[in-house]
Amino acid sequence: MKALVHDGNGHITLEDRAEPKLCAPGDAIVRVTLSTICTSDLHIIHGAVPRATPDIVLGHEFVGVVEQAGTGVQGLKPGDRVAVSCESFCGECFYCERGWVNNCVEGGWELGCCEDGCQAELVRVPFADKTCCIIPDNVSDEDALFLGDIVATGHWGARIAEIGQGSTVAVIGAGPVGLATMMCARLFEPVSIIAIDIDSKRLELAMERGLADHVIDAGGMNLSEIEAAVCGLSNGRGADSVIEAAGGANTFEMAWRIARPHGVVVLSAMYEGPQTLPLHEMYGKNLVFKTGGVDACNLSETMDLVRQGRIDTSCLISKRYALNDIVEAYRAFEAHEDGCLKIVVTPWEQR
Repeated sequence: MKALVHDGNGHITLEDRAEPKLCAPGDAIVRVTLSTICTSDLHIIHGAVPRATPDIVLGHEFVGVVEQAGTGVQGLKPGDRVAVSCESFCGECFYCERGWVNNCVEGGWELGCCEDGCQAELVRVPFADKTCCIIPDNVSDEDALFLGDIVATGHWGARIAEIGQGSTVAVIGAGPVGLATMMCARLFEPVSIIAIDIDSKRLELAMERGLADHVIDAGGMNLSEIEAAVCGLSNGRGADSVIEAAGGANTFEMAWRIARPHGVVVLSAMYEGPQTLPLHEMYGKNLVFKTGGVDACNLSETMDLVRQGRIDTSCLISKRYALNDIVEAYRAFEAHEDGCLKIVVTPWEQR
């Protein structure tokens, strides 16, 4: 089969690989019908994910059709269309019982990081009963494509941000994760969502789609000016909840500066370098920090929200490439070519 492989030294190639096989009773083999590229994939290529294993197939965000199910799989059968969590989890360990599946002792973020991922024709999915969610007939593959990662991240971030009715939420970053976060934050009925980015086109999209109530174009602004702008949109206090979904050079500092005293700061972003926590500067602000990564265990809930039309990610799709052209797709995604947000990778084509 065809698969995209990284070598651990910044290079990716489309290669011929053996088809995956069932290795455990809880495994399923899924034929990938659509996948997409995530910024986390770029972090792996850049060497910024220490636990990532070289010479594996990239990718962790996809939908597909079950081809084989292990003897221990109870809820799936061949032919089922499924969305798949970016995390593998057993559902039974100390962490899984508490919903902290990112820290599952048997799993966590494995696909495309430590085990062969989805940017291939077929993928082995461990703990398939837990990590796969059947796609209803009235939900398309494209509508379900982002549930396993960026929607899961957005929903997780909004859920733990302690958003109350009447609160002000600031989301740093209007990229795919940030926009998905805004969609999910809206479900908790805040009075206002403020989107902050340096890309005016992305901010326009956030406003056009009703994902944000206010935007701050931070290009050319210093942190003090951004802080003042947020205060001006939040009764002079700062945001009740801040969700950092950008992972930029100064966005961590921005996050705690724009939060009001006793506010909640959620760090959804993955950083490629260390961040500084200047406690002497924030002493007395009494902030609560909640850090990533995502606990992607609520696919059934978000799938139902998609089915109801309350989450619509179609605005995130910018380009489509066949698996044949996935190296080019990576180039376009990393370059933000033509304002690219998310790319849909379709199956291998016989040409």
